[in-house]
Amino acid sequence: MSEKTRTSECTRRQFFVRLGLVLSSVAGALVAIPIIGSILEPIFRKPPPEWRPVGLAEGFTQGETVLVKFIDSSPLPWAGVTAETAAWLRRAGQSDFIAFSVNCAHLGCPVRWIAGAKLFMCPCHGGVYYEDGSVAAGPPPRGLYQYPVRINNGQVEILTSPIPVTTA
Repeated sequence: MSEKTRTSECTRRQFFVRLGLVLSSVAGALVAIPIIGSILEPIFRKPPPEWRPVGLAEGFTQGETVLVKFIDSSPLPWAGVTAETAAWLRRAGQSDFIAFSVNCAHLGCPVRWIAGAKLFMCPCHGGVYYEDGSVAAGPPPRGLYQYPVRINNGQVEILTSPIPVTTA
């Protein structure tokens, strides 16, 4: 055989090396596609805000802050009871309502309302908020997130949106 013929032929070893590279590339792509999809999914799938009823306006006492529950705006089909979220709702006036997220602006821990002190407290890192949602003490970088609220046919509704991601 001539030198030229020998170099153009594929040896058994070269065949398996090439086959291994092709199969590794296919396996890498099969693993990478779901990972890339899960990273890009929140960018492309933003649920539209939705007004959620939380109770009749006449059922809330003026000046009182209560926990109201509603369905999250971005529930997954299999979420079940975990799709339920909440907000702190206060009736500030005859037709004025203020709703705060239950999640601390620091790291998202659930805050609780201490009625006697008129403060929101975060048990995770000691964040404290005044009744207007502004920071009183601790590590939170900003006040509590506020939801838009409206009264529609006597029903108090909160404009839901996904839980805000904080940058601390």
